[in-house]
Amino acid sequence: MKHIIILGDGMADWPVKALGGKTLLQYAKTPYMDMLARMGRVGRLMTVPEGFHPGSEVANMSVMGYDLPKVYEGRGALEAASIGVDLKSGEMAMRCNLICIENDLIKNHSAGHITTEEADVLINYLQEQLGNERVRFYTGVQYRHLLVIKGGDKRIDCTPPHDVPLKPFRPLLVRPMAGAEQITVPDGGAELTPQQTADLINDLILRSQTLLENHPLNLKRKAEGKDPANSIWPWSPGYRPNMEQLSDKFPQVKKGAVISAVDLIRGIGYYAGLRRLMVEGATGLYDTNYENKVAAALEALKTDDFVYLHIEASDEAGHEGNVDLKLLTIENLDRRAVGPIYEAVKDWDEPVAIAVLPDHPTPCELRTHTADPIPFLIWYPGIEADDVQTYDEVAACEGSYGILKNDEFINEFMRH
Repeated sequence: MKHIIILGDGMADWPVKALGGKTLLQYAKTPYMDMLARMGRVGRLMTVPEGFHPGSEVANMSVMGYDLPKVYEGRGALEAASIGVDLKSGEMAMRCNLICIENDLIKNHSAGHITTEEADVLINYLQEQLGNERVRFYTGVQYRHLLVIKGGDKRIDCTPPHDVPLKPFRPLLVRPMAGAEQITVPDGGAELTPQQTADLINDLILRSQTLLENHPLNLKRKAEGKDPANSIWPWSPGYRPNMEQLSDKFPQVKKGAVISAVDLIRGIGYYAGLRRLMVEGATGLYDTNYENKVAAALEALKTDDFVYLHIEASDEAGHEGNVDLKLLTIENLDRRAVGPIYEAVKDWDEPVAIAVLPDHPTPCELRTHTADPIPFLIWYPGIEADDVQTYDEVAACEGSYGILKNDEFINEFMRH
C-alpha cells in the first residue's frame, strides 16, 4: 500500500461568532473531506509536545513522528537544508524574515507578502552591507530567508514575528535565554556567549532598518501603496539536526517525496530522506497552483511509496485574520487537492492510503498558532469506518482514534 499525507497548514481554527459559532472547517463546503471522514476513521493529534512553541517546524516534524526533544534544532537549520546551505560545526542558522515595521510596531511578518524576486535584491544588499566572515545572509522564498552566524550560541530567546502583529518591536528584541548557563549546547561550537549573540542579532536588526528604509526597491513599493520590507527579524536558532530518515523507521518507504512551496517543509523532507519536488506556480498563498501540486503528487505516487503534500495557504490566511480568505483556502484544498487525488487513486491496482490533517490551528481571531489538538482522518480501501460523518474539530472528538500523540499517528497510518 502507498501512502499520501495531505496537510493543510494552519487549517484548524476556533469557533467564529460571525459563522454562527462554527469553526471554519464546520462552516466550509468540504464534501470530499467529509466523505473520507465518513468512509474512514477520524481522531485528534497533539502535534506540539509539552514545552515546545507551536511552530510549523515542530508540528510537521511531529506529524512525521520525530522525537522533538531529541532532534529539534529550530526552523533555521531545516530551511538551510532546503536552500542548499550545508551547515558546519559551530554554525548557527536562523529563519530571517523580511518584515514591515510602522510607527515602531510590527505591522506584518511578511513585508506585505513581498515576492522572492524583490526579496532577493534586498537580501543580497544586506549581505553586501552587513555580511562578513561571521554573518551570512541567504535568499529563501518570499519573506522567508536565512541568517547564518558562525560561532553563535542558540541559547537566546527570540520571538516569531507572526506571533506579535501590531506589537512594538523593541521589547521583542533578542535576549539571552533565562538560565542559559544550565542548558547544554550540543553542537559544541559556540564562540559567542548568549549575550554576545543577542547583541549581534539586535545590532543587525537595527542596522537593517537604516539600510532598508530608503532602498530604491522599498521606495518603489511605497509609491505603489505596498508595505516596505524595512527590517529583518531573525528567530528560531539552531544547529544541524541529527534526524533519521523516514525509511529507517518505515522500511516499506523505499522512496518518498515532499511537495511544498516553503523551505521549512522541504528542509524537513531533506533530512527525512524524501525527494523535494519543485512545482511551478507554488506560492505558499491562496493563489498557489493546486493543480500542479496534485499532478506532481500523483506522478510521485506512481513510483514512490510515500508522498507528503503540504499546502500553506490556510496558515497565511489565518495570520491575516481573514475569515473569508481562510474559508476559500479550505474549500480549495478540498475541491482542488483532496478530491482530485481521491478520484485518481481510489481504483488503482495498488491501494493508496490517504490522511488529511493540519499541522496546528491558526485561529483567525488570534492570528497566530496554537497548540490545540488537530483533527485528522485516515482512509484506505477496506478500512472499517467509525461513526463520524464530517471532518472538523468538533466531530473529530468522537473519532475512534481518540487523541494521539508523539509518533502514534504516523505509526497507525503507516502500519496498513
